[in-house]
Amino acid sequence: MRDRLPTRGLAIGALIAVLAGGISLFDPVTSAAPMARAAGWLDAPATPAASPVSPVVGPDFSAIVERYGPAVVNVAVEGNGSTPGPGEAPQTGQPPVTQPHAFGAPSRPDNQPTFGLGSGFIINPDGVILTSAHVVADSTTVTVRLSDQREFTAKVIGLDRPSDVALLKIDAQNLPTVVIGDPTRLRVGAWVLAIGSPHGFDSTATAGIVSATTRSLPHQAYVPFIQTDVPVNPGNSGGPLFNANGEVIGVNSQIYTDTGGFQGLSFAVPIDVAMKVAKRLESDGVIRRGWLGAGVQDVSQALADAFGLPTPRGALVNNVDKNGPAAEAGLQPGDVVLAIDGVAINRSFDLPPKVADLAPGARSTLDVWRRGETRQLAVVVGALKVEAAAAPAAPARGQGRLGLSVRALSPKEADALDEGGGLLVQSVSGPAARAGMQPGDVVLAINGEPVTTVEKLRTLADKSGHHAALLIRREGAKLFLPLTLG
Repeated sequence: MRDRLPTRGLAIGALIAVLAGGISLFDPVTSAAPMARAAGWLDAPATPAASPVSPVVGPDFSAIVERYGPAVVNVAVEGNGSTPGPGEAPQTGQPPVTQPHAFGAPSRPDNQPTFGLGSGFIINPDGVILTSAHVVADSTTVTVRLSDQREFTAKVIGLDRPSDVALLKIDAQNLPTVVIGDPTRLRVGAWVLAIGSPHGFDSTATAGIVSATTRSLPHQAYVPFIQTDVPVNPGNSGGPLFNANGEVIGVNSQIYTDTGGFQGLSFAVPIDVAMKVAKRLESDGVIRRGWLGAGVQDVSQALADAFGLPTPRGALVNNVDKNGPAAEAGLQPGDVVLAIDGVAINRSFDLPPKVADLAPGARSTLDVWRRGETRQLAVVVGALKVEAAAAPAAPARGQGRLGLSVRALSPKEADALDEGGGLLVQSVSGPAARAGMQPGDVVLAINGEPVTTVEKLRTLADKSGHHAALLIRREGAKLFLPLTLG
């Protein structure tokens, strides 16, 4: 699904404005009353008393946008055709929690490129950028565009799917950076600001309030999300969430929707969680988490009564992996974990992040409620299986640095075009696909040098720097296309 300008919405809005104007023009009260009053037929209206209520004015975020907006970047990615598209519906029975997926088009057949956009922000002036893992996962090429329109090919230092955090690096120095805040001091009802590239519209600022903190979402047990009503859409993913002081307190990650668009529920990864992951990615490239091998759920009042708990709290164990550390420690379905290493567990979602923070091999103590009494279990924490990130796909054979598969024009084709030569494009990928080249285009020149053979095109491409300008012919018209090369 390509980004499109909202022309229909604009048209409807214009129609409503016209109709509203018509109603105002022909309303007998609004149009006839002034004339009747001027003629003396009606008494002049009494002057209304001044309203004692002051208008509600929200915060002015313009200074924050001006100062820290340049540290927010656009992240463009290219992937392969096997990557799921964003419009796929969630599985039956699952809540409609969807990620604004990086790829802005439905799945395509294998070997056909897919493209998409996300956001990110600079956390180090030497080109270190924080973004969402789902923006760059399974990508073959990542391009970062700064607010001054400079573009860089980014290296993915590492990504962590469970927390939806990724770290990028570009070859640049003295870049503007954001200020990292403290999300633990965030209060429900506080104003917050998002900056990003929804649907590719760079440097878009939207604002709202914090709706909840430490929100648990299905299938993402390791992140206590910040919930807001800030309007975010596909393309905002990976962008910063600022507090009213201009400090980043979250990374915009997901929306809750059954339509694919914003519906008033957006979620951000707390920046302290994201920075902890980023530091581990920078040092190790992967995140190692502790693992118990037990499934848990919340304790309702009815379940507390059934298990004899004085109050509904803790994490109720509903499943134990027979080969996991929990089983070896003697944990059983029906146990209620009340604390780990002396730290209280009030809700089921409190337990997974605390276990994940433990180093594999560490010894821990669980306070467990079983059959009307509390007991302690010693457990040796295991290692959560790490999902390896997919390696970038190699360029297709024969397509070279430009991502083009071409052949020389036959004499008949050259005569028909009256160009004296050129190369017919047969397939595209990589830089050529990103630039918008299509099969059937005819390459006439590269960087001002005419090309008539595949060998000359390849030689000139190898001599090009990070950019190349191709003169092509398409449907009788000529145009230049800029290619960004790796």
